[in-house]
Amino acid sequence: RFQFWDAGLLEAVKLGDPHVHEFFRLLSLCHTVMSEEKSEGELYYKAQSPDEGALVTAARNFGFVFRSRTPKTITVHELGRAITYQLLAILDFNNIRKRMSVIVRGPEGKIRLYCKGADTILLERLRPASQDLTNVTTDHLNEYAGEGLRTLVLAYKDLEESYYEDWSERLRRASGAPEAREDRLARLYEEVEHDMTLLGATAIEDKLQQGVPETIAILTLANIKIWVLTGDKQETAVNIGYSCKMLTDDMTEVFVVTGHTVLEVREELRKAREKMMDASRSMGNGFSYQEKLSSSKLTSVLEAIAGEYALVINGHSLAHALEADMEVEFLETACACKAVICCRVTPLQKAQVVELVKKYKKAVTLAIGDGANDVSMIKTAHIGVGISGQEGIQAVLASDYSFSQFKFLQRLLLVHGRWSYLRMCKFLCYFFYKNFAFTMVHFWFGFFCGFSAQVRGRYFITLYNIVYTSLPVLAMGVFDQDVPEQRSMEYPKLYEPGQLNLLFNKREFFICIAQGIYTSVLMFFIPYGVFADATRDDGAQLADYQSFAVTVATSLVIVVSVQIGLDTGFWTAINHFFIWGSLAAYFAILFAMHSDGLFQMFPNQFRFVGNAQNTLAQPAVWLTIALTTVVCIVPVVAFRFLKLDLKPELSDTVRYTQLVRKKQKAQHRCLRRVGRAGSRRSGYAFSHQEGFGELIMSGKNMRLSSLALAGFAARPGAAWIETLRKKKGSDGSPGADGTLKV
Repeated sequence: RFQFWDAGLLEAVKLGDPHVHEFFRLLSLCHTVMSEEKSEGELYYKAQSPDEGALVTAARNFGFVFRSRTPKTITVHELGRAITYQLLAILDFNNIRKRMSVIVRGPEGKIRLYCKGADTILLERLRPASQDLTNVTTDHLNEYAGEGLRTLVLAYKDLEESYYEDWSERLRRASGAPEAREDRLARLYEEVEHDMTLLGATAIEDKLQQGVPETIAILTLANIKIWVLTGDKQETAVNIGYSCKMLTDDMTEVFVVTGHTVLEVREELRKAREKMMDASRSMGNGFSYQEKLSSSKLTSVLEAIAGEYALVINGHSLAHALEADMEVEFLETACACKAVICCRVTPLQKAQVVELVKKYKKAVTLAIGDGANDVSMIKTAHIGVGISGQEGIQAVLASDYSFSQFKFLQRLLLVHGRWSYLRMCKFLCYFFYKNFAFTMVHFWFGFFCGFSAQVRGRYFITLYNIVYTSLPVLAMGVFDQDVPEQRSMEYPKLYEPGQLNLLFNKREFFICIAQGIYTSVLMFFIPYGVFADATRDDGAQLADYQSFAVTVATSLVIVVSVQIGLDTGFWTAINHFFIWGSLAAYFAILFAMHSDGLFQMFPNQFRFVGNAQNTLAQPAVWLTIALTTVVCIVPVVAFRFLKLDLKPELSDTVRYTQLVRKKQKAQHRCLRRVGRAGSRRSGYAFSHQEGFGELIMSGKNMRLSSLALAGFAARPGAAWIETLRKKKGSDGSPGADGTLKV
């Protein structure tokens, strides 16, 4: 199934070109892939990364088949000939070295080091004699990176037996060193990996998943700032930025920071800010650039920048930009840009960038990655998201959420994330409201009982939060929605209230408290005023301690139930069941606690037999409850109607638009039904004009039958009418008396 379009390379392999063979031999030896042979004879590779698996598979397709390994050997079939190499050492890859090497002894006894790694690392460690090949390879690398490919450079080096023996002994001692082991190993690796001979370079296509550009575009509309932190080359990262629409040709300018020293990086950042500010001043923003600007003033100035900019910074420049005396300057410059791409960065630098944003911007950060090099970034961010794909499951194991494709992030944030924020805010607001209303009623009662700790129904106090009001708010906190999920995806701006903390803040908190206090005042003093002069049906005084308690408690449960009904934006069967079920549970428990059966079982606990039944049987009590409910709820309803009319939010507008669409669809369906019915009437088979029945019955048309039949036979179909008209000179229309003009 292998297809390759460069016949020259295939021919070089067949003819035995030593450089080409050495190239693929390196790919088949320099890796940590494990092989597994199935019962059907097929060979499967298990690679640490998909890139490594792709390179070993490429060597296999060109005839250099990695077959198996042991701790000391590697077996390769080179063009059908089995060769076993002695594995002497593996100089493993890490994010600082950005390369890996193996040292093997071939069947002829020669010791050779094979190395593959990033071009910025390996090109510095080559022999100066291979400059021509280096230039050609560099051009190829730039071309590959411009196409968005992930590149590696391959090199090798022959080792003398005596040198290797000495180096190996030093490596053994360093491996067992109790202190500074990593540093000593790094120095030995650095020593042997120099003066290498260049073999060539590889490029691997790393395709974007489906839906990535669209997802990034929609998240940008939701005012979510997206930064790309990648270990790829600058050209590759920029190309990916264009392919996923983070970078566009319409941008005012793309700044590239590549300085190698602190002064160079600082100067490049300063020039970027100066260009942004000069462009904004030319657009009429009305401020001038000041070269020496304190970090406290930097934010306000950069917020006034007009135009769209992007910032691309390399890993070595980022190392200087993240220093303590420059990190604020770098952050504010980056925040003034629409897109930020950090390339050639290490996992530690990824985490440092996230930490920098958390420290100074006070923003909620989300990190999404698919590989082990993203774990530190995922753990540093407030929210970590791992993509489970070919890169392994390390990122998934370290994340808070995981899914298989990047495009699912759009639904996670704009639908479920927004709904979660909405539900939590509604839950908190209602929770504070109902508990302040409940608690402050007892506070007002304290003025009339001398704060003697006398309570009105101790069981009601216990059951209020556990039974009477717990399930409705729980249902709202789980199922509530303001707009359907389709509208959430269509209007990304709906996400902004969560970013701006609009639905629950200090202002909303004090509004909930004020509403709860207002409700408690009316809840207590309206029944108190009514009961002062009210009488029962039998003329007895209505006001007594327990009747007053039943009335206030019933009013409270009804008012908070109506309030959560108003707060619920998305009704389900569960909401209905919980709200009306809680009210039913309240009355059932209330009547049970005042029943004769409980009194006989617990005479010291339930002494007010029949009090609830007698109290709620009085019309004055129900009128009091209704008055209290109306007075508590009407201001809330009025305020919301005024707010909806005078200052609607985006969600209100979206709901209104959805309602208009439903009405238009309903009207359209109605018109279609009317149209279909009308078409049946107008399509009636007979004419509405008077027919020719009388003419037929009179026999006057019989003389035309022979002519008509002759014309019909000669010219099938309606053509006989034309024949009749030509022969008789008639226009074929009926006369006033219903006869044809012949």
